[in-house]
Amino acid sequence: MLRSSLVGEPADTTPTADTTSAGRRRIGHRAALVAGAAGVGFGGLYLVGLLAASEDVPAGTRVSGVDIGGLSRSQAREKLDSALGGAWSEAVKVRLGDSEGTAHVSGISLDSEETVARAAQAGSDPFTVIGRLFTSGNREVEPVIRVEAEKARASLAEEAKTYDRKAREGAVTFHAGKAVPTQSVTGRSLDVDGAVEALASAVPGQGKEPVRLPVRTTEPRVGAAEVNRAMEEFATPAMSAPVTLTAGGREIEISPATLGKHLTMKPDGEKRLTPALDGKGLLADPALASPLAQATDEAVNAKLRLEGGRVVVASDGKAGQEVTAKALQKAVLPLLTETGAARTGAVDTETVEPKLTRDNVSRLGIKEQMSTFTVNFEPAPYRVTNIGRAAELINGSVVLPDETWSFNRTVGERTEANGFVEGIIINNDQFEKAAGGGVSAVATTTFNALFFAGVKPVEYGAHSFYIERYPEGREATVAWGSLDLKFRNDSGNAVYIDARATDSSITVTFLGTKKYDAVEAVKGPRTNVKEPATREGASGEKCVPQTPLEGFDVAVDRVFKDGGKEVERETFKTRYVPRDEVTCDEATDG
Repeated sequence: MLRSSLVGEPADTTPTADTTSAGRRRIGHRAALVAGAAGVGFGGLYLVGLLAASEDVPAGTRVSGVDIGGLSRSQAREKLDSALGGAWSEAVKVRLGDSEGTAHVSGISLDSEETVARAAQAGSDPFTVIGRLFTSGNREVEPVIRVEAEKARASLAEEAKTYDRKAREGAVTFHAGKAVPTQSVTGRSLDVDGAVEALASAVPGQGKEPVRLPVRTTEPRVGAAEVNRAMEEFATPAMSAPVTLTAGGREIEISPATLGKHLTMKPDGEKRLTPALDGKGLLADPALASPLAQATDEAVNAKLRLEGGRVVVASDGKAGQEVTAKALQKAVLPLLTETGAARTGAVDTETVEPKLTRDNVSRLGIKEQMSTFTVNFEPAPYRVTNIGRAAELINGSVVLPDETWSFNRTVGERTEANGFVEGIIINNDQFEKAAGGGVSAVATTTFNALFFAGVKPVEYGAHSFYIERYPEGREATVAWGSLDLKFRNDSGNAVYIDARATDSSITVTFLGTKKYDAVEAVKGPRTNVKEPATREGASGEKCVPQTPLEGFDVAVDRVFKDGGKEVERETFKTRYVPRDEVTCDEATDG
């Protein structure tokens, strides 16, 4: 709201009738002139009138209630400046719609000089001059207002910030399994140009009514009545209970909390809130994805192997059944307004053929080994489990031409439910225990396989400090929800990923068609070397001690060759921070 303080009214002690001695002398002088000119005719009266009005401002002249009659021009300006000059310099009392307040306005002021000039010049025609000889009536003159338009608009725009508000549409959202209504709000804004005009058309204050400033209003498309209807007819019933889907002979319950995460209500062309279900998001939600996977069979790609340097089919693929996002929307939405047993319904499944079958291996261009890479690691139970599980999930991936493959999307979140256990990871530049430790060995092996296959990396990131078992500048780590390993298959043919793990190694092989005769790595020297520090780790069993290692920069060139000649080169730059020496209160097994 605009600031609310009142503008004081200046006292006007000017006599309203010409009772001063000077005024009485002027009246007597005028009477004598009139008597002496009675017999000289019209011209004589006009001349007498001009002589009688020898004062700069004619008697009886008032400007916005301020009497300046009979004053010299300088006296009249002083009086107007005193009485009216501060009308806009202080807070101006205004009304905006139903609200009253005050506004500070710049760029609008009284032009007392021009006002007095006009007051002095007004009524110089013969009839007005002669008429003043026979009347002492008052004459009101409009004040002249000076407006610096840009300055006035800028100050009013600043004042409007406390008044203006955007229109808010009525809406219904869903949170934690509950329907939440948001009522609409009418938008309003000051008409700045109109406000400048209004303030320049009246002298504020002096006990007058507030200056009414024009405002614009914006009505929301969705009002309170529509919000109430949407709550009653859809939103509240939708969150009243779970819905149950049947698929593959199984029943799958979806809670209101899960439904609400993927449910919205949006205004349609008729300004009605209509429900929309994000079928794709709901399908990927872990609360539904896992039970759906148990109720349906995924398509299985054919398994391949190398035999005498040639790719052969080890086992054929198998068609599967899947629920599509569209089928999920179609099944769930009608159930949301039902009650009791009617909130259960079947969801359709579709037959899905595998990407890779015995029949299409050759057509997809999967005919040779593009690259292979192995990383060895020190055996530890968590490494064996986590690396083996990640390899199992990656093995058999088929990446069609121009498709982008994602480590996180393929392997999934490293949770106990997904087959992973707690291990050692790097967080905030030091080792600590968390689920999925050791999986970076699989990421590094995959990164090197794609590096030497010559396909294009899209997203990757190295460990914060160097780990000795990995090649410098050619390694990668992953973190669920923040860092992925992705590549785009720009080889022109399909790529098959073979991933195999032992208790001490992980090997990833890319099968397809080579884009280049050879891909080589050329590593530069370590630069910008920095020594590590020594610090204590976090207390408790989460702490993992670590040995020190210097930080450094390194650049690795990927060199593409055809016919023994270099045809292309690209540089991968990596910065490793120092690996500080970390000691723990109680040593834990790493």
